Amino acid sequence: MKKYRSIKSKKIGLFFLFLWSISAFSQIAVDEIVEFKDLIKAENWTLSFEQNINKKWQEQWFLDGKLAKVVNKSNGFLFSAGPKEGNDSHHAVLWTNDSFEGNVKVEFDFTKKDTMNKYVVIIYLQATGKGVTPYEKDISKWNDLRKVPSMSTYFNNMNALHISYAAFSNGKEYVRARRYPVTNELTFKDLVIDPSYDDLKGIFKTDVTYHITVLKTKEKLFFKVQGDDKDELFCWDLTLKEPIIEGRVGLRHMFARSAFYENFKIYSQK
Repeated sequence: MKKYRSIKSKKIGLFFLFLWSISAFSQIAVDEIVEFKDLIKAENWTLSFEQNINKKWQEQWFLDGKLAKVVNKSNGFLFSAGPKEGNDSHHAVLWTNDSFEGNVKVEFDFTKKDTMNKYVVIIYLQATGKGVTPYEKDISKWNDLRKVPSMSTYFNNMNALHISYAAFSNGKEYVRARRYPVTNELTFKDLVIDPSYDDLKGIFKTDVTYHITVLKTKEKLFFKVQGDDKDELFCWDLTLKEPIIEGRVGLRHMFARSAFYENFKIYSQK
């Protein structure tokens, strides 16, 4: 009898642990949680990029924005946009020198250093130019056109996936994905990939470090945030979008936004 009770108690404990694991990923369905975990554990990921703090940042990245700053620290880098709100010259985008093909997984530790509850931080995935002169596929060939890194230059002229995070509108926090570019048929609002995760409750706080995982396959896009007793997973279906198969990874800060990045790694899976 005691053995039976012990087994029964263990099963009940595992059941509640399972329920907790689902609630920890409260933003999406159970089957998507399972899919994400399986993809993360796959053995055929290849480490394609790793931030080297012993190198000058310019050896691995290039920068859009005349007033942006990147400062190497002992364990990462501080990336800051210009301070003047409302001035497009003060936006900033940091691009990997390398491009990445196929499925990609991006992992890094992110610490919000500004105290803003407005404007946006973005990660761009596999960005290329739309291929119409002067917006060549290799975006490094038209860097001069992004010295003032207005948002419209990117969403009008690039093929890319975009995830907004640590993002605020009217004081409310959100996480949102988009697929560029704007076309004759699609406005900027039409670029949103459903669902849009709105009215979030204080996921990103100033001076708190979060571990971020971004995972993109041909069919799905995942964004996971861990830290400050939070474990949130967001997911988007890409099957109705034209696939993006290769390109650079970029980090955008709107004016007045800054953050510290550590342990930045990119894995690829062809």
